[in-house]
Amino acid sequence: MDSIQALRGTRDILPEEVGYWQRVASVAEAVLSRANYQEIRTPIFEQTALFERGIGEATDVVGKEMYTFTDRGDRSITLRPEGTAGVVRAYIERKLHAAGGVQRLWYFGPMFRYERPQAGRQRQFHQIGVEVLGSDDPRADVEVIAAATEILQTLGLQNLHLDLNSVGDPEDRRRYRQALVDYLTPYQDELDPDSRDRLTRNPMRILDSKDKRTREIAENAPSILDHLGDRSRAHFDRVQYLLTELGISYTLNPRLVRGLDYYTHTAFEIISDDLGAQATVCGGGRYDGLVRELGGPQVPAVGWAIGLERLIILLQQLHEPPNLAPEFYLVSRGEKAESRALILAQKLRGAGFRVELDLSGSAFGKQFKRADRSGAAACLVLGDAEAEAGTVNLKWLKTGEQSAIAQSDLLDKVADLRRQVEAAKNP
Repeated sequence: MDSIQALRGTRDILPEEVGYWQRVASVAEAVLSRANYQEIRTPIFEQTALFERGIGEATDVVGKEMYTFTDRGDRSITLRPEGTAGVVRAYIERKLHAAGGVQRLWYFGPMFRYERPQAGRQRQFHQIGVEVLGSDDPRADVEVIAAATEILQTLGLQNLHLDLNSVGDPEDRRRYRQALVDYLTPYQDELDPDSRDRLTRNPMRILDSKDKRTREIAENAPSILDHLGDRSRAHFDRVQYLLTELGISYTLNPRLVRGLDYYTHTAFEIISDDLGAQATVCGGGRYDGLVRELGGPQVPAVGWAIGLERLIILLQQLHEPPNLAPEFYLVSRGEKAESRALILAQKLRGAGFRVELDLSGSAFGKQFKRADRSGAAACLVLGDAEAEAGTVNLKWLKTGEQSAIAQSDLLDKVADLRRQVEAAKNP
């Protein structure tokens, strides 16, 4: 019988890699909690209409990439392709806006898009994201950019740069859309098929095309920065000023458009020079009309998402795998000894040590070999003789030094043991 394998575009995150994921989550939580962001957890699937209205039916995400199905209640359901729409739905449904003021929220979890799998891009992928709802102040835009920058820098990432643009308000985009269509129409036959289709539906997305000839044509397209109204220009100027004040460097990129229709004003990406084609680590911007579009009040908002798969690739290039070895490996043989070993293991774990208890029941020689392979600092040995005497043998695996300790004294020696373990790990 053929074995069942993981579906294309999904992957197992094995124990030796999980440490990287835990590190990212802990750093993000620490940075965001200091700025008083609260974690929110929304469902993995939602009504399809949420994403059609929120993301935009003319986008590739809605038109080509969503995992959509009809459930047993004859409802159209979609696995979430991104996190913002679900957070905004919860914000409206749970009336978080009724409290007034600004809501700072963050999330972590899997997303789903039917894309061509490649390094750093899977069909089930993971994001950490933030949403700041209730402020149209440019300081909110800069605050979220600063938070993303701090997370990435704390993780030790290098060779990053910030691309910045403004996509203006709806009126700015209407003016720009016409200028862009006027420019691109004479080149219509030279555009790639997707871009020809976008010319009438979503022409700004043509600026994001990966087709070589289309990109050449787009190089000389009008800039949206030349079509911003006074209010949009003032907002964008303030964002740039504040970024400079914080010492966050950036590059203006008038070709930067995000793939979702809800963006207004500030749009940005943090890009790694170490990732090749799929180089964007963090992307986001302002979306002042989305809450109202989804049935809520007029509430401005700004946020971003960091793609975890790409981030983990960078961390693996920078850092050695996290040390998953136990501090103590507990070896035992004999009925009474095995019972006592279990009790000692639990007591040491309760004292904060990482302890692996050998459950094989095999000969001491085989257990000692597994202890050596585990990478533990020390081995605790209990046989019938030790069980009768109420002692346990402590053997430091790197030096071979060993001594007998009364089982009743083991926890009393925790502070000393901790120092010895650290010394064994860092000789």
